[in-house]
Amino acid sequence: MAKPFKGKISLDIRDSQPDWTPFLAPRAPENSPNVLVIAWDDVGYGTMDCFGGPVRTPTMSRIADMGLRYSNFHTTALCSPTRASLMTGRNATSNGMATIAEFSSGFPGISTRIPFENGFLSEVLGERGYNTYCIGKWHLTPGDEVNMAAYKGRWPLGRGFERFYGFLGGESSCWYPDLIHDNHPVDPPATPEEGYHIAKDFSDKAVQFIRDAKVVDPDKPFFMYLSLDAAHAPHHVFKEWADRYKGVFDEGYEAIRPGILRRQKEMGLLPEDTELSPINPHGEPEVTGPDGQPWPILDTVRPWGELTDDERRLFIRMAEVFAGYVSYTDHELGRVLNFLEASGELDNTIIVAISDNGASGEGGPNGTFNEWRFFNNLSTPTALSLEHLDELGGPNSYNHYNTGWAWAFDTPFPYWKRWAGYEGGVADMCLIAWPAGIEARGEVRDQYVHAVDVVPTLYDLLGIEPPEMIKGCPQSPIEGESFKASLTDPAAPGRRTQFYTMLGQRSIYHEGWLACTVHPPLSGWGHYEQDVWELYDLTNDRAQSTDLAEREPERLETLKSLWYYYAGVYNGLPLDDRSALEQVLADRPHGAPERDRYVYYPDTASVPEQSGVVTSGRSYTIAAGVELGSPDAEGVLYAHGGVAGGHSFYVKDHRLHYAYNWVGTKLQVVDSDRELPQGKHVLTAEFTARGRSTDPEMPGAEGTLTLYVDDQEVGHDDLITQPGNFCVVGDGICVGRDDASPVTPDYDGPFPFTGGTIDKVVVDVSGEPYIDHEAQVRGWFMTD
Repeated sequence: MAKPFKGKISLDIRDSQPDWTPFLAPRAPENSPNVLVIAWDDVGYGTMDCFGGPVRTPTMSRIADMGLRYSNFHTTALCSPTRASLMTGRNATSNGMATIAEFSSGFPGISTRIPFENGFLSEVLGERGYNTYCIGKWHLTPGDEVNMAAYKGRWPLGRGFERFYGFLGGESSCWYPDLIHDNHPVDPPATPEEGYHIAKDFSDKAVQFIRDAKVVDPDKPFFMYLSLDAAHAPHHVFKEWADRYKGVFDEGYEAIRPGILRRQKEMGLLPEDTELSPINPHGEPEVTGPDGQPWPILDTVRPWGELTDDERRLFIRMAEVFAGYVSYTDHELGRVLNFLEASGELDNTIIVAISDNGASGEGGPNGTFNEWRFFNNLSTPTALSLEHLDELGGPNSYNHYNTGWAWAFDTPFPYWKRWAGYEGGVADMCLIAWPAGIEARGEVRDQYVHAVDVVPTLYDLLGIEPPEMIKGCPQSPIEGESFKASLTDPAAPGRRTQFYTMLGQRSIYHEGWLACTVHPPLSGWGHYEQDVWELYDLTNDRAQSTDLAEREPERLETLKSLWYYYAGVYNGLPLDDRSALEQVLADRPHGAPERDRYVYYPDTASVPEQSGVVTSGRSYTIAAGVELGSPDAEGVLYAHGGVAGGHSFYVKDHRLHYAYNWVGTKLQVVDSDRELPQGKHVLTAEFTARGRSTDPEMPGAEGTLTLYVDDQEVGHDDLITQPGNFCVVGDGICVGRDDASPVTPDYDGPFPFTGGTIDKVVVDVSGEPYIDHEAQVRGWFMTD
């Protein structure tokens, strides 16, 4: 609320007394600390050396040595839900974020639209005189609002951040990211060949944003949310960084876990009697659900001793690439801390560093060269990845390690990301440092705390009372609890109760005990009334080695009742365990009006998949109106997708071509049988679907792709289209260029259209037969 004017107003300004107080921007109290929140992505509890793991992270160890490690910190088991809690201090389902932002459903707990009644930390600190910066992964905007025509109230600048540089979705190529600067798309400042990597780019921008303001107002504090890309798939890194881990993982994932646990105990992170969780702890994959449903193969681990030599070689390289990715990102993060130290800001900066969930199991038991096979419900035979062994981590990969490494990097816990009932999914590293404000150095705290508690703790440290109103919106209660007392008192109490729900899983923590259901996420099991509940004493059994449900039936029933109570309080229903492909293809707002004909122009921002034309499983026509002004005109007319899957319509070597990259596995190319003449033309690629593919290795729609130059057919061939989306988090639709991860054959760099002009491209999905091809297609263009 604006402060009242206390000056004096007379007829003549010479007789009046000014009062600037109501009109000036707010200023933070003198010597207010900066706040730096660092969010790693998919880094399991036992990954980094500062938590006993094999991956060297000197910057994170530096933070730990400046402050505290929290050994009993928890998240939600998924990216967007944790980040929503981390920014608001409310539970994930209270934020409408029971799942990732792209998988919204029309229910309060799964809308993926964070209510404005749940104010962001950035909104509060911005009104308290802080500069507010967001850099990196956002993933808090519903997928249908990630486009340049969308409502931007849920973009970073709509939620209290003054500046933003990063990507809006859940993941991005580190080599060719889909970057947004504030509210507009920008190209990366360099190419991989010129040394570009997203981690370096983010650190550059972090330093730049801070420096830009400090040269004007050196005493104004900042809040920076530095949301790192690592270690989410794709695991992209320079080869020399991956090679630094040669030999580290040669023994396999089962063999490295005892050493990780030993170091964790030596550090005081875990009790001496902590045991290692067993491989496939429920007997998977043979075990079935309560109604006979098969256990998802995705969530199983292959014993190291059963692998072939080639498979071991492949899996070892996957781990080396991942470890190099984390170490390189840590190295670049170190440059930010070095800048803060050199500028005299480090001592008075509160640093909170976490991971948003456990290590990721999306690679399945074999890992994958292309993570988007997971989202298309496709397993990855090791033979496919072995073909690309030397490309892992490079610009042509979209790679992810296998579940064995996820299990190892979550040592000592069972399972991994998405598993909200098991510590492997929700127990994460947490480091807190404030050299000028916290005396502890290198100590460990074992209080049970949660991501939802970070915001109230920061408010407590800054002396801020959460506002009752933000920009006219009455604020909901903060649901987290401050753990400020534990910063100075190792015996201070932790959180008593925490509610969890995720992708069909349920669990509840209460006073040291955890009740959870045996219901694999994304399993499609349903029949929740038949779920088996387990009970664990986490105070004495952090690795959930012993199920006490039969010994403590009354306690279990109490915790089950608590779960239902908090499900009502926090919008925890309905439950949703549909498969990844079902979630991708589920009915939800599209981000653009539904229509049969989509028109795209050159020199515009790329259109994200969730706002673009849907071609999977149907007939479609892509028609481009062009003028070829040179006999050497060439380049992309229309492209959608990239190395993870996609299609491209382009001119090369004087001929028309169409390429379809089926889930990054098979490149199907249709070529014209004659050269293109100069002049104005309508160039068309028309796919006529005949029905579902009969190839068990390539599900999708099969049919015939025909090329036309004006009204003349110039080539055709059969092909199979992809069953689901290409990549909903990047590589959108573009005309006249293909400067992200491309789908054209023999790609060796950006392939923009040159030597001519493109009027527009029309994509038709009406499904009607093209009886009069020339009249129907040419009528879409102004090219006579």
